[in-house]
Amino acid sequence: MSRILIVEDEQHIANGLRFNLEADGHDATVVGDAESALRLLLGASSETAQAFDAVILDVMLPGKDGFTAAAELRAAGQFVPILMLTARNSAADVLRGFETGADDYLPKPFDLPILLARVKGLLRRRQWNEQEPPAPETARSADADVYRFDGRTIDFSAMEVRVGDKVHRLTVMECELLRYLVKHAAQPVSRSAILQDVWGVSDAVDTRAIDNFVVRLRRYLDDQPGTPRFLQTVRGVGYRFVPSPKLP
Repeated sequence: MSRILIVEDEQHIANGLRFNLEADGHDATVVGDAESALRLLLGASSETAQAFDAVILDVMLPGKDGFTAAAELRAAGQFVPILMLTARNSAADVLRGFETGADDYLPKPFDLPILLARVKGLLRRRQWNEQEPPAPETARSADADVYRFDGRTIDFSAMEVRVGDKVHRLTVMECELLRYLVKHAAQPVSRSAILQDVWGVSDAVDTRAIDNFVVRLRRYLDDQPGTPRFLQTVRGVGYRFVPSPKLP
């Protein structure tokens, strides 16, 4: 049975979510603010922190908002899947949610079947992420979810980047952006194409969120992120993934 943490201060919504999630076979816990959620998920120690398989996190909360809570969880190394709920559904808010570490974003009001489907999707990703990753030297050329280049391995199923003996965990959105760039290897990819094809956002919004994502991916892939070799900037356009860059 999957354990779901609901962080929602509107009691009627929280009760409805708990009832329907439990009817769908999950164990649901409700808290009304971000501070309570952080105490449960992080705890004072690993012994006091509680394990959840997914979090449904409202953005508009008393005290800390959902964006802040998600960012604090990720900064603490807590990668539990997060579904954000909010009445703020502008493109800028969607991107901010993804940038702070959310794995999915659902605007209010929402249809219950859609929410349940989104939760199941997060739980499937959680299961993939908990599978024992293969040894780096194991041949998996037939597995389209593993991509190797220049001594680096991207395992999209496990949502990991491996460089030597270092393993970098990816959020879902980091993973999807990296997958998109790899799919279009050696081609310039515009920021507007990334917004549309990766995040499903077509509005004209500030694209600094994309730039911040790319900065993080460079830290995972490049030995010297300040002079990136693999994720190159195409001035006036966007970015290009180069799996075999020429040596200077």
